[in-house]
Amino acid sequence: MAMKILFVCLGNICRSPAAEAVFLHKIRQKGLESEYIVDSAGTGPWHVGNSADARMKSAAKRRGINLVSIARQVKLDDFLYFDLMLTMDSDNHKSLESLSKTLNQDSNALVKPLLSYSKKTSILNVPDPYYGGDAGFENVLDLLDDACDGLLCDLIANK
Repeated sequence: MAMKILFVCLGNICRSPAAEAVFLHKIRQKGLESEYIVDSAGTGPWHVGNSADARMKSAAKRRGINLVSIARQVKLDDFLYFDLMLTMDSDNHKSLESLSKTLNQDSNALVKPLLSYSKKTSILNVPDPYYGGDAGFENVLDLLDDACDGLLCDLIANK
């Protein structure tokens, strides 16, 4: 059975769709697409139905990564469907913990910071590049690339 992973940020137009695309890119390179179901979502409703931020799409494209997801908001069913919900920062993490408490049953998902899988940094919060310049998007992609490498290595090792 495929492992189901959800990447979560605030609005689902910068960090989480980029994490989704980076991880999908990595599993495609290894021929592991059938082993994972990957999605992204935001804790807030502001951008539902929108494509990823054009600056993030452009930065990712320069790396050969295509961002195609459409923003959606996390829903209660996600806690029952996904095995792993990976947050971009502590606010997203707290939001998911609060939302999961409204379930009438136990969650199937492990909620964890994505950067806990990083090998090159000890920070746990992926900075939101939305209000910054181009360098912020590149920095986020560097962090996501490292963390997704660590995540995939961990998933393969613990299979």
